[in-house]
Amino acid sequence: MKIGIYTVLFNDKPLAEVAKFVSGLGYEAVEIAIEKRSNHLDLDRILTDPAYVKDVKRLLADHGLVLSALGNHFDGQLVLGPLDWTTDTWSPEKTPEGKIRYGTEQMKKTARAAAILEVPVVVAFVGSPVWGKWYVFPPQNLEAYEKAWALFAERWHPILDVYKQEGVKFALEVHPTEIAYNIETAAEALKALDHRPEFGFNLDPSHFVWQLIDPVIFIKTFTDRIFHVHAKDAEIQKDEVARSGVIPTGPWTRIDRGFRFRTIGWGDVPWRRFMTALAEIGYDYVLSVEHEDAVMAREEGVEKAIEFLKPLIIKKRMTDFGSWWRVPGKQ
Repeated sequence: MKIGIYTVLFNDKPLAEVAKFVSGLGYEAVEIAIEKRSNHLDLDRILTDPAYVKDVKRLLADHGLVLSALGNHFDGQLVLGPLDWTTDTWSPEKTPEGKIRYGTEQMKKTARAAAILEVPVVVAFVGSPVWGKWYVFPPQNLEAYEKAWALFAERWHPILDVYKQEGVKFALEVHPTEIAYNIETAAEALKALDHRPEFGFNLDPSHFVWQLIDPVIFIKTFTDRIFHVHAKDAEIQKDEVARSGVIPTGPWTRIDRGFRFRTIGWGDVPWRRFMTALAEIGYDYVLSVEHEDAVMAREEGVEKAIEFLKPLIIKKRMTDFGSWWRVPGKQ
């Protein structure tokens, strides 16, 4: 397993500078955002400029880095919404129909870009037209949520057809605000899409800690559907949650939130159990660090993250318990 990093954290810096910095800390992979806000990759240039693609590959190779995934959360969110004024800056088209059209086309283009870059997985959101309906009051909210699965399938099947064609996996980041935000709704998403093999998950344990869900259970439930993993920690502050709760509003930089994201090892994710469960299901791809700690500076945070994770990497499973004491040639 390789330890990687999601470079959107350093979107204000050139990719060459970021690659040099993170490789110097020991990171072996990068996950790079490709939506229009990204300063690290240009989606349209990837699709039209072979020289640009060659330069990107050379840059990463020169620093000993592999590209683990393309991230496109903003465009993916537009496929199901929200489609009101809150997402106007994400799309050149401002009408709901225009946003859906734009998001759908961008996600198809992202699949083609991943194939060109030889990246096996795209990490993204799918959006939700009913996120506000998770609480079943009025009682009709339950019916509204159930009906939304058909719309999810209707809009995402054609997108996933392109992923199938390009040989790229789509990894939904199960997350609050998505139609699939916990274990139960993740299972419903698979069912709605007829369990098509190109659709799976990007596992981020911090979002489960937020909901008091054990991320290890998610791993053991979706053993063959975890295509990519985010390493991000989260903390429910015992001295703040009684006042703030776990669903406070306000900026993520508020240090007095009942729930907040933390640097790896500084929160409530059970990392040893988490890493053990990944080893048990045979996950051997990338653990991509995502730093969103409101207390710790990003440079210090990503340095502490890799220092914490390195000793937890299980390099080889025990397959024959007790074989070390057998005499060669004898039973």
